[in-house]
Amino acid sequence: MIEPVDISVFFNFRSPYCYLASKNMFRLFDNFHARMIWRPLAGWDGRSQPERQKYKLPIVRQDVARFAQRMGIPCNPPPMTTDSTRAAAGSLLAEAKGVLRPYIVEVMRAEWGDGKDIGDLEVLLPVAERVGLDRDEFETWVDSGDPAKQLAVNWEAAEKAGVFGVPSFTIDSEIFWGNDRIEFVEDLLRDRRLARL
Repeated sequence: MIEPVDISVFFNFRSPYCYLASKNMFRLFDNFHARMIWRPLAGWDGRSQPERQKYKLPIVRQDVARFAQRMGIPCNPPPMTTDSTRAAAGSLLAEAKGVLRPYIVEVMRAEWGDGKDIGDLEVLLPVAERVGLDRDEFETWVDSGDPAKQLAVNWEAAEKAGVFGVPSFTIDSEIFWGNDRIEFVEDLLRDRRLARL
């Protein structure tokens, strides 16, 4: 039996480009023999640091709004103070419980579709419940030390692989950075599939 292709997905819920990717990236796993290695990042990991962000922000928001309009999806930026760490921690629990995909979609919808602060438990807890996670377990988990360790490991893995931005998709030594590079990932997967015939 042919082993699936592993695709590491480096993802920060605070990134608007990850919001765009959340609408398209799952086709990589639906349409190809590929397995997602989920690598959520916390805080500023994988993103421009605050001092650079203040110059980039107006342009990024214009850019993302254009993408969103073309894709037919809402784009309402969350508060500037939003911290993605709890959302990233929660995604590890969602993965363990088999509801990672709906969790990603719903968190990003709340944040970038509705403009809510996903660092706020009052925002995250209803999302967790909607996708089938236990509210109390989720609340305890996201602020515990266990996910923090894994999130730190994920950033170390990103740096070791040469990943510097999100979303990034890695296959072996190939790095695809950005929501608009998903088609290139598909090209690689298609070529590999043809090579196996």
